[in-house]
Amino acid sequence: MTTTVEDSTTAPHDPTTWQLVVGLEVHVELATATKLFSASANRFGDEPNTNIDPVTLGLPGALPVLNEQAVELAMRIGTALNCTIQPCTFHRKNYFYPDMPKAYQISQYDQPLNVDGHLELPDGTRIGIERAHLEEDTGKSTHVGGTGGRIHGSEYSLIDFNRAGVPLVEIVSRPDIRTAEQARQYVTELRAILLAVGASDAKMEEGSMRVDANVSVHHPGEPLGTRCEIKNVNSVRSLGRAIEYEMRRQIDLLEGGDRIRQETRHWNENDGRTHTLRSKEDADDYRYFLEPDLVPLAPSAEWIERVREAMPLLPAARRKRLADATGVEPDSEAAMVVVDRGQDDYVLAVGHLGGDLGRALVHVKEAYAEQGPEPAVPAQDLALLTNLESDGRLTATQAKTVLAELVANDGGDAEAIAAAKGFEAMDSSALETMVDQAIAANPDVWAKFVGGEGKAMGALVGAVMKASKGQADGRAVTALLNAKRA
Repeated sequence: MTTTVEDSTTAPHDPTTWQLVVGLEVHVELATATKLFSASANRFGDEPNTNIDPVTLGLPGALPVLNEQAVELAMRIGTALNCTIQPCTFHRKNYFYPDMPKAYQISQYDQPLNVDGHLELPDGTRIGIERAHLEEDTGKSTHVGGTGGRIHGSEYSLIDFNRAGVPLVEIVSRPDIRTAEQARQYVTELRAILLAVGASDAKMEEGSMRVDANVSVHHPGEPLGTRCEIKNVNSVRSLGRAIEYEMRRQIDLLEGGDRIRQETRHWNENDGRTHTLRSKEDADDYRYFLEPDLVPLAPSAEWIERVREAMPLLPAARRKRLADATGVEPDSEAAMVVVDRGQDDYVLAVGHLGGDLGRALVHVKEAYAEQGPEPAVPAQDLALLTNLESDGRLTATQAKTVLAELVANDGGDAEAIAAAKGFEAMDSSALETMVDQAIAANPDVWAKFVGGEGKAMGALVGAVMKASKGQADGRAVTALLNAKRA
């Protein structure tokens, strides 16, 4: 007997007895000016049903014409994901939804454009890419009344066909993902790649990037379990929560002696659960057949090579470049954040101007959240600040204060700002006196420090910094303490 439940228990499960298996389907709207098969505008936020034409509406006699720019953007995605770009065909995928005026979607079936690729996560885990194929998007249904914006219980529905026909690439991973965190990392890295190659704005909140997750569980060494598909998850956070919930739900069913029914489910952010949407369709249900109004597409070797040569440096390569220059790990928070903001070229420019790259990386990560890929603070100004800090003329605390002035005023003379604030390097003898006073005032802490307790160092440094009103150089204080302990 098959049983479905809408809730799962919170009883803990032994992680060694069950293995999570996830494959992701990411739908990405391409950054073209017009739709995939017509000249209607590809633009978000316009008045409903204004970006339409006979092709979009599927009127008799209207014929599709393939958008060349969409093909090139799809080839960029395939190249970035290490896919083989191959000759391909278009098929009609038949289904009868209100948001598909033709009652079919033009997609790619057994001969997609991009196949057999992979994406490497920042920690080195490799996730296989089955395919990345071209297709047209559907219209958008808005269900009015009821709860949660779902059709069930709504009073009526409105259809906007502006999105119908917008070019999409569907990127299908292999079932290589084993944790919800890996799924989050995959989508985050994929989004960074899409932005880097200019294929899409990848705005999940606007629907230009949408994620479906195929989730199953099984015992390691046994055949894969029956999967359920969670549709249209619209944030990285929601994706992780949806996968974790669905994993628990399936384990509960299996441990209760039931079996999993293959189905499509909807993630409800409000109650933190997945709910049955419909029985999962198989390929036969769509009755695929070749699109008679389009010829096969066979990108030439010359075209593929032009796309390859025009590819920018991808996020992973940029993180490695930054890591090699600064000495951090490529998957460190600083490297990840700075590259994600597009500020890595700026950090490297600070180094080229003679600045301290390590300090520059820290300052950009901490203080440049609102600066964008081209910070208003000239790289030369930050270079001077980092040198004042590395030379010991400014403490870390003082440097942060000067940096705040630079950011607030789009640059300036760091040395002049420091002088105006009365920041001067503390005399070494005065600093040593303060260190001795801190040791004398905290004998128990000093004893712990001598005994090797790590936290004691912070307490002693903090006492000196307080006594000096932030004027002391923390590195110099640390060096003195270590010298006295020796």
